[in-house]
Formats: sequence, C-alpha cells, structure tokens
Amino acid sequence: QVQLVESGGGLVHVGGSLRLSCAASGSNFRINTMGWYRQAPGKQRDLVATITSGGRTVYADSVKGRFAISRDNAKNTVYLQMNSLKPEDTAVYYCNADVTYYNGPYGFTNDYWGQGTQVTVSS
Repeated sequence: QVQLVESGGGLVHVGGSLRLSCAASGSNFRINTMGWYRQAPGKQRDLVATITSGGRTVYADSVKGRFAISRDNAKNTVYLQMNSLKPEDTAVYYCNADVTYYNGPYGFTNDYWGQGTQVTVSS
C-alpha cells in the first residue's frame, strides 16, 4: 500500500503565495502521474494540475500562469507552488497519485488520494 501525506496549506491574503507538498510512502512501488485537485464547499472536486514521471504538466485554465507543479522523483514528492492567490482559490486541496506497486512478478496499478489540506484566501 501507498500513503500520501500533504502539507503546506493555510490562510493567506489575496495576492499571497503558498507551497503545498505531498510525499508518498510505502514499498515496492512506482509513481506514475501525480497531481493536485481541489474541492470548494458545495462543489465537485476539480483538477488543478498534474505532472507525469517525465515532467509533462497539465494545468486548469483558472490557474495557468499562477500555479506551478513540480516533483522530486527521488523523494516521491510532488509540489504545488501557488502565487497571486485569489479568494476563488479557497478550497481543500487533495494530492493524487497513480501508483503501480509490485507483488513478486506482478504489478498492480491503483489511484491514491491524500487526506486533503485547507487553503483559505482572504480578501
């Protein structure tokens, strides 16, 4: 099994910055795509950004130019640098990882989620 642990959320004023981190732990696994999603109260969970193991990134239109996703494959960690934050960025941010774990000669791919971290942008 793989666990994802997030950190870095908090309260920030409009225009401020935050950096989220998500570290994966476990054994005998390989992380494929990692990403960040967010869910505001009363709304569905939406994609923020994803990054492949090779570094290819995808961003939601609403965060392009303000947010940057990166990863450290050696540390099994993904980051989300959030700049020029707006009140509409307020949400619970969830880390996601597509993971292949190995049991002997067999590989199994599953989708894992972190517990979520609150980001609040005050005006």
